[in-house]
Amino acid sequence: MTTPPEPLRPLGRTALWLGYAGLLPQMLGLLLFAIDGEMRWVVPAAGLFYAALIFSFVGGAWWGAAVASGREAPWLFVVAVLPSLIGWAALLPWLWGWDWPAGYLVAIGVLLAASPLVDRWLVRVVAMPGDWMTLRTRLSVGLGAMTVLLGVLAAA
Repeated sequence: MTTPPEPLRPLGRTALWLGYAGLLPQMLGLLLFAIDGEMRWVVPAAGLFYAALIFSFVGGAWWGAAVASGREAPWLFVVAVLPSLIGWAALLPWLWGWDWPAGYLVAIGVLLAASPLVDRWLVRVVAMPGDWMTLRTRLSVGLGAMTVLLGVLAAA
């Protein structure tokens, strides 16, 4: 068993604020869904696109960490590409008019909320900022929960 790498310096305020700002689109979507009946068709679609985009972004962060580590870790590259493929697959049925996005919102929301489990694995092999897990957990669980809620509301 290898020793986990030393954490990097903590994230700066800009990274933290912009990270938390990433929760705003789903918050706004939930608000619009609640107050404007005409938005009940637009908001779930926009929410699904946003959640899939962010899930893909998370995979990109994992990919970048794997490359920066300089280690040969095929498992990490495979895991890093999955969010983009899953997000893309979640959008296709709705784009083709097959299914309303409610179920896909729930699925992507659950995957977003669970994604820090990969980061827990990642920080054992790649040096990350000391507060990485705190930020990743808050953002992913927050966005994941809002995405699941939007999916449940859209299905009702």
